[in-house]
Amino acid sequence: LSLSLCELRDLPLGSGYSGSTQTPRMTSNGGLSCLVLAFTSVFLCHLLTCAQSGRAAFLLGLPALSCLGYAAYRKVQSSAVVCALERGEVLELADYLYSCAETEKLYQLLVQYKDSNDAEFLWRLARASRDLSLLPNIEAGQKKQLTFEAFEYVKKALEKDDLCSAAHKWYAVCLSDVGDYEGVKVKIGNSYIIRDHLERAIELNPKDATSIHILGYWCFAFAELPWYQRKVAAVIFSSPPESTYEEALAFFLKAEEVDPNFYSKNLLMLGKTYLAMKDKEKALLWLTKTKEYPAHTLEDKEVHTHPDSRPMVYSVFVYISV
Repeated sequence: LSLSLCELRDLPLGSGYSGSTQTPRMTSNGGLSCLVLAFTSVFLCHLLTCAQSGRAAFLLGLPALSCLGYAAYRKVQSSAVVCALERGEVLELADYLYSCAETEKLYQLLVQYKDSNDAEFLWRLARASRDLSLLPNIEAGQKKQLTFEAFEYVKKALEKDDLCSAAHKWYAVCLSDVGDYEGVKVKIGNSYIIRDHLERAIELNPKDATSIHILGYWCFAFAELPWYQRKVAAVIFSSPPESTYEEALAFFLKAEEVDPNFYSKNLLMLGKTYLAMKDKEKALLWLTKTKEYPAHTLEDKEVHTHPDSRPMVYSVFVYISV
């Protein structure tokens, strides 16, 4: 199973990140502070981070006051005040950076907490490590290292809090990624575990459209598995994983019901699933929605250029067939 999960996130903003530089320095009292920077562009978002006993110091120049990150950086005055953030504020800032698609800054923030026993830090760090591994400028060796690091972080998160829905979700995602390096037999065997964790994630948080989408993707991957690959899987496992397009469709539709228009890839997969089921009219509907979805991220742009996201091609085919 190859879950192409660059698309998977809590919010549909998981790729196309920009970089950042950090210049931490020691203060006389042994703590860490940030070098004050002048900024002139309202679009500049500069993050300088450092750690001391599980806390962090920040200087932020943010263009727009988002509700998600507002509480975390409202303390920072235009005169460049350095402030220490509590746990909740760091998590809030991390979510803000994630929503801004600032992968490298997010990773640099969270990697300070890699030795934490807090599941909320750890699963976010796993997600950030994975997202960083998917950036186009990451070399193969570094990509592999980040992939395995992400899995270790989320495994620890799950050990610390088995009731954390996000930990189960990202455990499933990261386990799939690791399987790419461990061979077909291991990857197929992992598929059962992946599904179990996705189902558990949904059980713990039924309103998480992303987990529902991923489970739909799991079903679609096995539904479209060619017959000869099924034969190979049957040789390795007495009862290999299987699913149907109908099952995949139910999950994609459920994800859309939970959070309408939340994710360009879910729209695309609805179109692809209806195509596989020979329902060209509904396929055209969802593929058109895919094309009309605003391209906020690199992934959204990739979805727009995906061969299956060209509704005009299918439009012609539908009318000719009818």
